Amino acid sequence: MHKALRCANDSRDVEPARGSRVNAVGARGAKLRVIAIFNQEGGTFRTTDMAEYQASVLEVFGKAGHQIECHLVQGEDLVPTLERVALSGEFDCLVAGGGDGTISAAARVAWKSGLVLGVVPAGTMNLFARSIGLPLDIWEVLETLAGGHVAQVDIASANGQSFIHQFSAGMRPRMVRLRDAMNYGSRLGKIRATIRAAFTAMLKPPRFDVDFQVHGDRHKQIISAISVSNNEFGQNPLMFAEHLTGGHLGVYFAEPLSFRTAARLAFDIVRGRLKENDAVTALITAEIHLHFPRHRHGIRCAMDGELLAMDQEISLKIHPGELNVLTEAAR
Repeated sequence: MHKALRCANDSRDVEPARGSRVNAVGARGAKLRVIAIFNQEGGTFRTTDMAEYQASVLEVFGKAGHQIECHLVQGEDLVPTLERVALSGEFDCLVAGGGDGTISAAARVAWKSGLVLGVVPAGTMNLFARSIGLPLDIWEVLETLAGGHVAQVDIASANGQSFIHQFSAGMRPRMVRLRDAMNYGSRLGKIRATIRAAFTAMLKPPRFDVDFQVHGDRHKQIISAISVSNNEFGQNPLMFAEHLTGGHLGVYFAEPLSFRTAARLAFDIVRGRLKENDAVTALITAEIHLHFPRHRHGIRCAMDGELLAMDQEISLKIHPGELNVLTEAAR
């Protein structure tokens, strides 16, 4: 069952915790009470001896003077486990291992509870780890995290629900839906499925109306896709932000596309030239409000790669410096 993207004024949304734990552990070299949660369905973990890996985690963090617990969970148990950790009040730092979906869920919990987030990149693209400059090897990153320091980076939200990478509507949710319907059992298989899904989505790009308010002005447009990123994308084919400290959203509209112009857009993305494509309008802002006048039941958006039921009204915001992460110690 797909989760719904709640409205911004939903009383169930929780404001993120401010400062208390971070003040205690923010100094370089501070010793942390750490809990590590690994999603054993994460791509790299499927081919890793996890007993050996967890032993290495305990050894590396223990040598650095941290107290640490380590747990391996199934994907369906990930979010309940993360939420129990946040409520326990027993830890300063949550180290999460898995793909970008796992890291996004962990970041949501860390943001709301004030925990420091450590990232073990065990997925296919590992976009968040790239943005904060972590090693992409699951063994090498342990030394970086255990000997690193706490830094503050930006996190974004859509109707109060956080995302660390990207919110999108139109082309990308269609591609994600097509990809998720395919069978793949490896990192390479997922990449192949993504390419096939992208090609299929380009055969008949969607077209839809959007009204949006940004910088105090209102606009109306017909588009095939919209993406809103946590800081603007860098010039790279994976479309990730090269840093998460700019304090803004990157917003990208693609005008109505044909197969030909969609293929051209895909080619420019591969070349790291998204913003140079003639069909794309790009801007940066701290906040944007979207309204979809012809919204229908069952329409999906994608947020950090997860399909969600999309509301007719969506408010997106940047939250500068509100997510505390372990990064490489300054030299």
